[in-house]
Amino acid sequence: MTATGARNAPDVVDVVALGESMVTFLPSRPGRLADVPSFDRGIGGAESNVACVLAAAGHTARWVGRVGADGFGDHLVEAIGGYGVDVSHVRRDPRRPTGIYFRTAGDRSTDAHEVAYYRAGSAASAMSPAGVDLDALRAGRVLHLSGITAALSSDCLDLLRELTAPRPGRPLISFDVNHRPGLWRDTRGPEVLLDLARGADLVFVGEDEAEEAWGITGGPTRIRQALPEPQTLVVKQGARGAVAFRHPAGSRAAGAARVGADGTPQAPGRATTPRPAPAPATFEPALHVDVVATTGAGDAFAAGFLSATLRDLPVRDRLRHGHLTAAAALTAPGDLAAPPARAHADRLAALDDTAWGTLRLGPGWTRADEHEGPEKEARTP
Repeated sequence: MTATGARNAPDVVDVVALGESMVTFLPSRPGRLADVPSFDRGIGGAESNVACVLAAAGHTARWVGRVGADGFGDHLVEAIGGYGVDVSHVRRDPRRPTGIYFRTAGDRSTDAHEVAYYRAGSAASAMSPAGVDLDALRAGRVLHLSGITAALSSDCLDLLRELTAPRPGRPLISFDVNHRPGLWRDTRGPEVLLDLARGADLVFVGEDEAEEAWGITGGPTRIRQALPEPQTLVVKQGARGAVAFRHPAGSRAAGAARVGADGTPQAPGRATTPRPAPAPATFEPALHVDVVATTGAGDAFAAGFLSATLRDLPVRDRLRHGHLTAAAALTAPGDLAAPPARAHADRLAALDDTAWGTLRLGPGWTRADEHEGPEKEARTP
């Protein structure tokens, strides 16, 4: 397997994540927002969630964002930094507030789920190419972005277009589509997201999300036909599993990410190689999970997949680490959950197909003794 380059080069971190993080208020009990008497404060943000999980998993991570010069901004910077994430490039805005939101305890896929966002005109919506440190953003093996940022403002969209544009020596661009129809001010959202995805090297998208945003039906292969450009495309199929399509080597074009012959991200200064024909898809079933809450599971999946990518693991294992990290989020309340210890996750990811298929995970599973055998955790669903 080809090495990924000088991983410990000065100022180079494993992953840089750009996006809005908000203070989230979680209900003290189930019920309508109108009926909940009190809330517990937490943090939430797709990109910062990924950075926090990766830092907790032992990677070097940086979050770049913009928050208000207010108490909520103080809390975000302190809380995200508390996970070991570098927050030294977060800008403070004295004129715009930090975004906040409230949500109910129900599953977001049900009609009973409510979310009330207070993010219009937030500090993060003022991010722009001129208002962030582009060098700090590009000083990573991976730059993780999402479609949420593009929807916040025209300046934010300009920033994402700048970061996904072809550029010699850019980091591997990871893009989670994260289609949020309610955030877009016009009907261009789906078209913009497709264009941004085509400029990325690694794309995460849900099968249902692709249908809602782009009208694509017929399964993951049809989505790949619409998105042939990314080096790696991961199509999430909910409780069924996920499919990864990956070109087996090289970069996609001049100015695309630094990638080695095995498709893993390189540090600055390494050359790229031509790309051959696409490899077959790899499908990996999801785990049986006793779900506590679904919020943050998609971010956790991306973090697990990125962690395994940074470690040069095979595609099957990248998908399995995505499922395991998502399972950690699914079995805990709130937007953020501690990932399993690396040795624990590696042992579970190495299970044979039969054991993987019968593994069932419930609340507290990430704290299980990693020296226990798989039979202690696997049971027929």
